Amino acid sequence: MPRATLLTGIGELVTFDPAHDGPLGLVRDAAILSVDGRVEWTGPAASAPICDADELHDARGAAVIPGFVDSHTHLAFAGDRAAEFEARMAGRPYSAGGIRSTVAATRAASEGELRNQLSRFASELRAQGTTTFEVKSGYGLTVADEERSLRLAREVTAETTFLGAHVVPPEYADRSHEYVDLVTGPMLDACAPHARWIDVFCETGAFDPEQTRRILTAGAERGLGLRVHASQLGPGDGVALAVELGAAAVDHCTYLTDRDVEALAGSSTVAGLLPGVEFSTRHPYPDARRLLDAGVRVALASDCNPGSSFTSSMAFCIAVAVRDMGLTVPEALRAATLGGAESLRRDDVGHLRAGARADFVVLDAPSYVHLAYRPGVPLVARTVIGGA
Repeated sequence: MPRATLLTGIGELVTFDPAHDGPLGLVRDAAILSVDGRVEWTGPAASAPICDADELHDARGAAVIPGFVDSHTHLAFAGDRAAEFEARMAGRPYSAGGIRSTVAATRAASEGELRNQLSRFASELRAQGTTTFEVKSGYGLTVADEERSLRLAREVTAETTFLGAHVVPPEYADRSHEYVDLVTGPMLDACAPHARWIDVFCETGAFDPEQTRRILTAGAERGLGLRVHASQLGPGDGVALAVELGAAAVDHCTYLTDRDVEALAGSSTVAGLLPGVEFSTRHPYPDARRLLDAGVRVALASDCNPGSSFTSSMAFCIAVAVRDMGLTVPEALRAATLGGAESLRRDDVGHLRAGARADFVVLDAPSYVHLAYRPGVPLVARTVIGGA
């Protein structure tokens, strides 16, 4: 028998349903009915189909939002880089080379240690309102270690990304083309069964555009969706390449040219903005206002990783995006939910329209605005995934 749950007494409900008010699909004094883990109905509590519910709960005036969709994380790792962060805050600039220290620690970790780490992070994310999240490999950089990272990540999320092309490992120094052969050959063969996506760090110090194209093309031939790291440390060709190849997302986008913005605006590629990185590296924040005004699709994500953004809080990302990146609170909330879903090419999460997975967050606050208004405060009272 179908199981129906009704949450009523919602002070403010964000649905992104055009049948409701404004761009957020906002309903005040609201209720939400879910059946077998899917949204069945949303609307005013006074019109709620109470007779259809097997379980009835009262939100007591709290705000409810869709679960956050974090479309960019690097959770499959071991080790710690707190000393690097401390030194950077004292004035040392960030460079991509710090990744190699995490590679060494991850290779040395046992499978049990990595599994426990992933489980801990998954719980941490959910406690902070994230109900869908992506996890990349990229800290193993051998066939066995990359395969292990993705296989274990698949235990906590369906959104897994093969990032063998994160950096060139030390044993392939000055032989990057040989490493690309490995990534597009035996490593891809081992990792593709455990991945939905393939990604490349297209940046000075990592992989050039020619190598990036080769790797992404190989992944596409194996049925993987495309994602790109680009324009984090300076302008480059990664954004244009991502758009040309039809990538679902190009992430970072810190240093964009007018041509990059124009290309993104004319495409379906989502610009993933990662404010935790700029917070942690002291690089300038991306100009999200410029992107939205040009018609670019935008997502916010945590980029949770041990080097450049060790936060898993999407609420923090919203607060920073509002304070320093030119977004309004509604725009930032959309980017952290529906924008993330668009980045992952998902239509079943990031909103609370009928038929969506019943993933939502009950806030210990009367309005979604408190996510930016009260930065750093744990406002998630309850995270519901699939109606439970």
